[in-house]
Amino acid sequence: MIVTEYELLVCLAEELNMRKSAEKLFLSQPALSQRLQTIESRWNTKIFIRTQKGLLLTPEGEAIVRHASSVIEREHTIQEKLEAMEGVVRGTLRIACASVVAQMWLPRVLKAFASAYPNVQISLVTGWSSEVTQQLAAGNVHLGIVRGNSTWKSVQKPLFNDKLVLVDTEITKIEEVFQTNRPFIQFRSDSNYYQVIQDYWQRNFGKMPRQAMLMDQMETSRQMALNGIGFAILPEVTMLGYTDKINKIPLREKDGSILSRETNLLTYEQSLGLPQVKAFLEITDKFLEQVK
Repeated sequence: MIVTEYELLVCLAEELNMRKSAEKLFLSQPALSQRLQTIESRWNTKIFIRTQKGLLLTPEGEAIVRHASSVIEREHTIQEKLEAMEGVVRGTLRIACASVVAQMWLPRVLKAFASAYPNVQISLVTGWSSEVTQQLAAGNVHLGIVRGNSTWKSVQKPLFNDKLVLVDTEITKIEEVFQTNRPFIQFRSDSNYYQVIQDYWQRNFGKMPRQAMLMDQMETSRQMALNGIGFAILPEVTMLGYTDKINKIPLREKDGSILSRETNLLTYEQSLGLPQVKAFLEITDKFLEQVK
């Protein structure tokens, strides 16, 4: 792998650590240090200051790194345009995805995609849906996959609706929630997930469960429920492949419908012209058709 000066500077600015940067760039620390000295000599300024805790960017360094990031991004854009003109499915597919979808749904799709298009490199970042949208808005990724309703103004493709289920080792009917001392194990979320659940309780029962525990993330809540600590309300997709004895009770409304949440794929119109993006969407469509 040939590491350009711009890539080297951007990596150092991201890590602010010589050892971690050397490992990431597949260079030895002495070689990295020598190359940095050469770059600083060429610019005739100090870009980084070494401290006991790591590296610090100088004001001049901040300007140089911004320039380096801009050059790298322009090169990526030009390369993608060239590949689009050739119609060749290669290059890098950059995806940002909500964590729960990345854990439970996306791996199977990416496996099929990688098998069909081995010349495409996949770059994946995960996080909350708001973080996914930010990555997409900043132009850092081609595609974003988010949970819940989205206000995205460009291309938005519905992927699937996921039922919400009450998961517990003891409760067998939704009404039993208000007859038990078992805690309601909730989790932090940046989306409207909490509000959706709260509205459900109020709409159908006029009150909330009596006791609650707040976890840091959905997977913690899931493990607590699976181990009998209390009950959790989870997307049905998080229970795929789980065969041990556990009650999964749909959140049914008064009219008989079942509460669910959307998962949507977001992108820009111009991204649809990239071969790797079009190929991913085709694989996604086939996968969704198979699981209907």
